[in-house]
Amino acid sequence: MIKLLVICLVLISSLNARQNPFFPSKNETDISFSTNKVSKIEPLKRATLTLPSTARTLESVTITYKNLDGSVVSKKELLGNSVDWHLPIFVSQNIGGDKKRPNAKVLPKTSEPLTKLASLSFISLYANKKQFDLITKDKMLRNFLLTKPHRIVCDFKRDINIRSYEKNIDTKSIIKKIKLGNHKGYYRVVIELDGLYRYKKVHIKNGYSFTLL
Repeated sequence: MIKLLVICLVLISSLNARQNPFFPSKNETDISFSTNKVSKIEPLKRATLTLPSTARTLESVTITYKNLDGSVVSKKELLGNSVDWHLPIFVSQNIGGDKKRPNAKVLPKTSEPLTKLASLSFISLYANKKQFDLITKDKMLRNFLLTKPHRIVCDFKRDINIRSYEKNIDTKSIIKKIKLGNHKGYYRVVIELDGLYRYKKVHIKNGYSFTLL
C-alpha cells in the first residue's frame, strides 16, 4: 500500500502544471486575448473642401465617425445657408473657441464700394464682389448669358466707329475680362466672369446695374 502511494506521488509531481490558469501558456495561442492598448491616430486639425462654381446653398453636412466599439455611424446636420463658392469649407475642432464677448456691439454690414475696372469716353465699368455697373447714357438693346467661358453680353445703341477693345482684369474681381466690339448701329460689351452665375439687371440713373446670383 505504501509502495503504491509513493508511485502516485511521483507521477503527480512530474506533470507540467501551469502557474496561472487565466493566461495562456508559452505553447498556446489565444486569439481572444486582448489589451487596452489603443493605436495612435493623429488628432483633427482642419480639413478643407472646395465647392464648384455652381454651388449657391449649403443644404446639409454629414459626418461619418467610428465609435469605441468599432461601429461606424453617420450624423447629418441640416443647414440651408447661402454659400460663396470662392471660399473653401473648413471642418475643424476649435480649441478655446471664438467666444463672443458679452454685450459686444454688432456693427451693421456696409455694402462694399464699387471700383472702376475699365473706362472709355462713352461707357465705364465699376464692380465689387457680387455687383457690377455699366455707366453709360446709351440705351441697352439686349442682354444675355453665354457659357464656355461664362460671360454676360450687352448690346448698346450707338452709331460709332471704334477699334475693338479688350482688357484683362488683374484683380480679385469676379470679372476676368471685358471686351467691346463695334457693329452696325450698336456696340457690344462682353463681361467674362470667373465662374457660373445667374444675374439680375436693373436700370439705374446713370446706366445699368447687374447683381450676380
